[in-house]
Amino acid sequence: MNNKWTALERKMRDSGVNTLLITDPKHVYYLTGFLSNPHERFLGAVLQAGSEPFLVVPALDEEAARKAANVTEILTHGDTDDPYAILKQRLGGSLGTLGFEKEQVSVANFERMQEKLSFSESVDIGPWLRDMRVRKSPEEVGKIKHAVDLIEQVLSESLKKVKEGVTENELVAEVEYQIRKLGADGPSFDSMVLSGEKTALPHGVPGDRQIRRGDLLMFDIGVYADGYASDITRTFAVGELSEELVRIYETVLAANEAAIAAIRPGVTFASIDRAAREVIEAAGYGPYFIHRLGHGLGIDVHEFPSVHGENDFLLAEGHVFTVEPGIYVPGVGGVRIEDDVLVTATGVEVLTSYPKQLTHI
Repeated sequence: MNNKWTALERKMRDSGVNTLLITDPKHVYYLTGFLSNPHERFLGAVLQAGSEPFLVVPALDEEAARKAANVTEILTHGDTDDPYAILKQRLGGSLGTLGFEKEQVSVANFERMQEKLSFSESVDIGPWLRDMRVRKSPEEVGKIKHAVDLIEQVLSESLKKVKEGVTENELVAEVEYQIRKLGADGPSFDSMVLSGEKTALPHGVPGDRQIRRGDLLMFDIGVYADGYASDITRTFAVGELSEELVRIYETVLAANEAAIAAIRPGVTFASIDRAAREVIEAAGYGPYFIHRLGHGLGIDVHEFPSVHGENDFLLAEGHVFTVEPGIYVPGVGGVRIEDDVLVTATGVEVLTSYPKQLTHI
């Protein structure tokens, strides 16, 4: 059993939980090394106190699971089988207190568990796994760095297609082509390319708007590679910008750099958010910074912790998160500059290296 399973078994003893059923595919990967999208089929990792963990996978994934998973026992089910009945046969009688991820299990599947599996109580183990995941191991950091390197290559190649008249959708298509061409598993979220006044929409939808001189051009893109995510935003100038847009850009850049300079173990996430927000407020754009500073990053592109002004959780070595201040002025335009950062023993390592100074295309 690896250290992650050992930590879970220790938590089980402390909490009086007899059996764990883990069904989030990301958590199955985190614990076993087997990365899969089972679609509508059942996938689960199981641990009983005093026993070795095992996997239950769709039969069509058996070969891949045996190659990748760090468990010795793998059970399979076909499309006409009831996976909960297979679990009942394998686990036997009463399971005592059952731990599972409540946010992952639908009401319908919980009712199936109640019908097929005999357990006295249930406990939500989602927070256990969240707390385990928050500090990344050197191996995990290496995978995130690889994902960051890939998305920066994607951005560099995609920018070669920028010219007047090209549409946002055409640039999105180029981004996603480069994601596959350069060897990533896929985008870590819907790729976003916005131009002109649409950059004032933090979660705008790319469309058929054509790029014009004087536009801001925003790329918010990321990839998955080896199960880990990257997430980067850079905003560019197409030709010369108005004085106001340049001022907005320089303010966001200063906020990004102030937040990064404030990162070190032992400070709160709230203080990092405030460091950026104070810069933007001092420039008169406080009402136009309308979201949190960032979010955790790992096997999910958005994960714990949330970097906002009320989060007093303390930074610690191994935390990986985004720093992405923005200013969004309706009808004028918006700028966001996003980096992925790692908290080190003494400060911070910025994982993203793509230039942040205002670049004219």
